[in-house]
Amino acid sequence: MAKSEVDELTTKTIDNGGILVRMFFDMQSEKAEDLQPLMIDLANNRLLKMPGVVYCYGAIEEPLKMQDVFSTSAELTVLFKDLWSLLNVSFNFAPAGVELIKPERELKLKPADIETLAMNVSQISVDYSQYILGRVLKKEDLEKIHSITKNREELGKKLMEKKAAKPEDKK
Repeated sequence: MAKSEVDELTTKTIDNGGILVRMFFDMQSEKAEDLQPLMIDLANNRLLKMPGVVYCYGAIEEPLKMQDVFSTSAELTVLFKDLWSLLNVSFNFAPAGVELIKPERELKLKPADIETLAMNVSQISVDYSQYILGRVLKKEDLEKIHSITKNREELGKKLMEKKAAKPEDKK
């Protein structure tokens, strides 16, 4: 993609609620030769394929010997379609740092964006809790948790349907 095309895509995405950030990642390994391929895989095969990532590019540092391991870092510029996509990537890949590049002034969120964001964060919390609990609980205790979660999901759907049916919200 030519620079003008990237600039145009960036501007259009930012104007529609997108966010451009610089993300910093670090990685350690006992073998120096493992680090750059792993970091390239993180950027090209994992991060770039996450929902809401528009583009990603950056640089990876040469591995450095740090006591008994090698360490490297990457500085990646990432354009996200929205705040949720940034938070999702941050949650899943735990960058060492995030620097907001654009928008430069303020980020406007609609009430529906905040609701979606809160529900998505809640779902991630439930997913990770179930993942962890699935590895420590007995089968019958885990089945009980799944039943509670299913009931919670059904209640959430009913609440959303009730909200959608309210006439004052359809303005």
